[in-house]
Amino acid sequence: MARFFSIKKYGHERGLSAAFRQWRADSHCKFLHGYSLEFEFEFGAHELDERNWVVDFGGLKELESWLRKNFDHKTLVASDDPKLSEFKSMEENGIIDLIIVESTGAEMFAKMAMEYSTKLIAENYGDRCWVESVTVREHGANSAKCKRKI
Repeated sequence: MARFFSIKKYGHERGLSAAFRQWRADSHCKFLHGYSLEFEFEFGAHELDERNWVVDFGGLKELESWLRKNFDHKTLVASDDPKLSEFKSMEENGIIDLIIVESTGAEMFAKMAMEYSTKLIAENYGDRCWVESVTVREHGANSAKCKRKI
């Protein structure tokens, strides 16, 4: 049986600039730092639609909106960060646009995007296609991937 895949990428040039820190790190990653993140979504299907597509890239506006809402000029902080109250104070003072997440890092951002996009694709396409993987790139040297459970 054939399997088809297509990829939609929201590259570094899109300006999904997010700041975060890994407070549990012993390295310099414990400090607040940021990247223009890149998100790459791989979609799979056993059969193509009537246009011979896996998914309609033009129909992914909701996905881009979600990325912007969560990663465009945002400061992402883990819900268990011991300095969370200080980040909340910065938000209250108009210094940052705070997003509280389960945990920070490219792996967790890929997981967040995988969960959201999987739900979105299922709502729009049923079981004809799926999200195979989501890759998040901080820059050319660092990336993380979350893959579909089989």
